[in-house]
Amino acid sequence: MRRAKISVIGAGNVGATCAHWAASKELGDIVLLDIPDKEGVAKGKALDLACCGPIERFDASIVGTSDYADIAGSDIVVVTAGLPRKPGMSRDDLIQTNVKIVRSVAEKVAEFARDSVMIVVSNPLDAMVYTAWKASGFPTNRILGQAGVLDVARFRTFIAMEIGCSVEDVSALLLGGHGDDMTPLPRYTSVHGVPVSQLLPQTTIDACVERAKMGGGEIVKLMGASAYYAPASATIQMAEAIIKDKKRIVPAAAYCDAEFGVGGYFVGVPCLLGAGGMEKVIEIELNAEEKALFDTSVAHVKDLVKVVGDLFPDLK
Repeated sequence: MRRAKISVIGAGNVGATCAHWAASKELGDIVLLDIPDKEGVAKGKALDLACCGPIERFDASIVGTSDYADIAGSDIVVVTAGLPRKPGMSRDDLIQTNVKIVRSVAEKVAEFARDSVMIVVSNPLDAMVYTAWKASGFPTNRILGQAGVLDVARFRTFIAMEIGCSVEDVSALLLGGHGDDMTPLPRYTSVHGVPVSQLLPQTTIDACVERAKMGGGEIVKLMGASAYYAPASATIQMAEAIIKDKKRIVPAAAYCDAEFGVGGYFVGVPCLLGAGGMEKVIEIELNAEEKALFDTSVAHVKDLVKVVGDLFPDLK
């Protein structure tokens, strides 16, 4: 029986940790790829991870490389390549830099792994998913952005901390863009079926919402670098759902046209993930307040995409 193949583009903290989680779940063979200047890093991390196999009892081929030919036959390609925003760097500067990187990656993925499902993790997320779509020419069901799974995991974690219960019993949902633009939905949040509003005062729920929005920034302030354990875990949950055709319903940046009245953009929505990639957007009812927040988030996504189009007219 053929094993699945997962290629991770970018061997930094997030990319290497994606490879780690994928190996620990024994999801398939793994390729960890980085630019030629960092090929040694990719090869070293791949070899280090491969040596965990006898201890953690997983079987997988794990290789590091800078050659895109090695990603041929991939079922999933995870794109983590890109630079973090540095002090003094404007949003437009970051977009210009990372569009060039993600565009190049997406073109290579289309050349060497054209039947794969691409999961984009690079930031600014909503603009990078759009870039990967335009540059690759992939159908929209095979392009996704990882953001919602991470954001909702943070929200669930903070709710569980406040209640003092297991995170496994907290079920939550959110919509919209990544980070400050997200729209958590406390009305759709429950603890083993019990509405969270019956377990926590509204002020505490609101505080959890705000902490989830700023969760990435909180980690940066604490350790001086971006999070990577949870972003990678969230990405591999998506990959697992697709590889195993699990039909999981998770929040992710997916292409919406008529759905939610978005009009042709990648935004965070609940969607069903299976062997076909993004198989269905799950539309839910929103009250007036939720709709207003979601519309504001979508407007911010449109602003990001406009910047991409203005800087790179051929990507419009």
